[in-house]
Amino acid sequence: MELLDWLTVEHADGERRIELYHGDLTAMPEAVDLLIVSAFPNHYAPERGTLIEALHKRGISVARLAAQKAADLRDDFGCWLSQPITADAMPFKRVLCFEPRTRGEPAEVIGDIFQALIAIVSHEPSIRTVAMSMVATGRQGVPIADILEPLLEAAAHWLAMGLDVNCLKIVEFAERKAYELKGAFAILKKHYAEMTVSMSPQYRYDLFISYASPNRPDVLRVVDYLQAQKPDLRIFFDRHELTLGDAWQQQIFEALDDCNKVVAFYSPAYLASKVCKEEFNIALFRHRETGATLLPIYLYSAALPTYMKLIQFTDCREADNAKLRAAAESILAAVAQG
Repeated sequence: MELLDWLTVEHADGERRIELYHGDLTAMPEAVDLLIVSAFPNHYAPERGTLIEALHKRGISVARLAAQKAADLRDDFGCWLSQPITADAMPFKRVLCFEPRTRGEPAEVIGDIFQALIAIVSHEPSIRTVAMSMVATGRQGVPIADILEPLLEAAAHWLAMGLDVNCLKIVEFAERKAYELKGAFAILKKHYAEMTVSMSPQYRYDLFISYASPNRPDVLRVVDYLQAQKPDLRIFFDRHELTLGDAWQQQIFEALDDCNKVVAFYSPAYLASKVCKEEFNIALFRHRETGATLLPIYLYSAALPTYMKLIQFTDCREADNAKLRAAAESILAAVAQG
């Protein structure tokens, strides 16, 4: 394994690193806690030139791992987590297999991977080092530069926000691609090397309203009530439609960074929305830092993931008008407290 370059991301808990390597993911000299593998849904055949084939040659069958998953998060995050790897001399302790049912633009693919990482790392404190290949640049033929930029953008932001991963290793096996990556990495590194998350109290908005479009009429009732009670309340509500493409994660980070508190309206439509889940997870990391960023409202019954249940929410199911008004009063009190 040859270390080609790296960048350091600052966080209050210490430095985190993103490292770029040329070499074989299945033969890393230092073991990592988690190896990310990508596959087509329910297709784990060791096809030539794939990471799954390389693992097969080392005695690791992804198909067997899939038969005894430790956690199946495919409905929410397009991935599953393996049981601990017990084979001797393996340079990784677990596998996270990413197999979304639909493949979108590069930034969507990367966004889904980090949503999965957030869910896994939050509940598996033993996972602190992660290794991955350049997903979608092999059989899917996505240009390296198209994946690397959203990958570094998302990784740098999430690590700076508080994703509890000490090191992310990006590994490319093919020599030509590895050195193409090295050049692109050096250019992008200049932009991300000094990335920090602003915790400044000077916000443009008091509230960011995170909601799914089908729930707009119910959410609008709450927004109208808030502004009727406090006309000078600065609310970020009608966000521009975010394009699931080149820089959609960056747009979300920037918008949320300008808001003091985030009101998330839980519902089945909310859980089905990539953008809503991205907004929630960004707010969740800020909430862990401040203890008072997220103000969730349970709008309609849904199968909430565990990490959402852990944040205290106001139960207003099923869009109960009196309860929504009481929730609005609680929001105004939280804003007044700062």
